[in-house]
Amino acid sequence: MVAMHYEKEKRSFGLCFAFCMVLSLHACAQTSTESPAFQPGDVNTEFSRVFIFVDKSGVVGHPHAIEGKLSSGRWFQRSDAKGTLIFDMTSFDADGPQARKYLGLEGETDAATRTKVNENMRGEEVLWVKKFPEAKLESVSLRSTGRTSKRKLPEFVMAGEFTLHESTRPIEFVCDMELKDGWQHIRGAFKILQSDYGIKPYSKMMGAVGVKDELIILGDLWVAPSP
Repeated sequence: MVAMHYEKEKRSFGLCFAFCMVLSLHACAQTSTESPAFQPGDVNTEFSRVFIFVDKSGVVGHPHAIEGKLSSGRWFQRSDAKGTLIFDMTSFDADGPQARKYLGLEGETDAATRTKVNENMRGEEVLWVKKFPEAKLESVSLRSTGRTSKRKLPEFVMAGEFTLHESTRPIEFVCDMELKDGWQHIRGAFKILQSDYGIKPYSKMMGAVGVKDELIILGDLWVAPSP
């Protein structure tokens, strides 16, 4: 009797174990379907960043370091293909520790000042993110210069059409690229004038406090490489 009871329990356990394994495999398959891996050319928006250096124009105040994220991006995998980067303007944040360190600005900015700067930057007089939540760099091409950058990496010239506040202008700038931690790491910088895109540089107190028209925009991108 004891042996028969043991055999029944053994068969029951085996059936339960097999059933649980089927459920587990099904759950894994669903997770894999719902969270596909990065495809070659996909920009990793979790780690990619854009940083902006905003210099002061008045005798009062200080330079600002802005950090922003990308909402999406596709990179080219062939010489004849074009790339697109979409910037999430609502994510732009002023004078955080990471941004100031990346741009080489010393010191920290207190929370109250950061809040005020962000209100001004995101408001109607500057970025007006409620009306213009995105900026775009489209039709991006890349060509090698045949030289190495200051970081001793292969150097390229990147060109594209930059759209901000529904105004589009061509840009061209130098960048470098390396394969790091299984990703293409691309870094470069370009300059724009706010006034070229219909934005009046922030100013108050008859110009004693304000920022310059020129912005320096630095991209730090992580892209899934080709197999």
